[in-house]
Amino acid sequence: MTKYARDEFDRVPETPTRQGVHRAAAESRRRSLGPILAVGAAALVIGLVAFLFLPKLGFNPAGNSAAVTAEQPAGSPTASPAPSATSTAQASQRATGSATPSGSASPTATPDDAVDKTQPVTVYNASGTPGLAGRVSTRVAADGWTPGPLGNWTGAPQTGSVIFYDGPEQKANAEALASLLGIQALVDSAEFNMPLVVVLGPGFQ
Repeated sequence: MTKYARDEFDRVPETPTRQGVHRAAAESRRRSLGPILAVGAAALVIGLVAFLFLPKLGFNPAGNSAAVTAEQPAGSPTASPAPSATSTAQASQRATGSATPSGSASPTATPDDAVDKTQPVTVYNASGTPGLAGRVSTRVAADGWTPGPLGNWTGAPQTGSVIFYDGPEQKANAEALASLLGIQALVDSAEFNMPLVVVLGPGFQ
């Protein structure tokens, strides 16, 4: 027992509740953080929904389009390396080799000593112009060739003029005739059993 008299500070409740400044401050902070956390969660949900559903609805973020524009314009062709001289020459050679159809050849200059004008030249008229075969045969004979049979063409309808030659040994003769008559198409064929056959198609002059 103390010798001092009791006062109101000595009255302590039997079940006191612990209180203090630090607990009041902690409760105040918890109450202030609640709205901030709620706003943050709502913003997160909105951002997730926008990320997942807006592209499907046709909305593109402005940042993506800007990135595409900065890197490369949409649809612009990419630069391709310039072809080297070797590859250009090879491509030109391949194109030259495949330019002539397999069944025909354009007339080329033929040496005179390779041409045998003693071979008879048969002329068929498939143009529908009367007397054309005779006129062409006369022209061929005037150039030194041996005239062969004349007649109207009875085969399949022709769309142009053609010279048929029988075997490689007659190719030089066919080229010389083609140069004389201005006929481009040459065909190697043994169907006629004649060395040289000229078929005059529509439009022959």
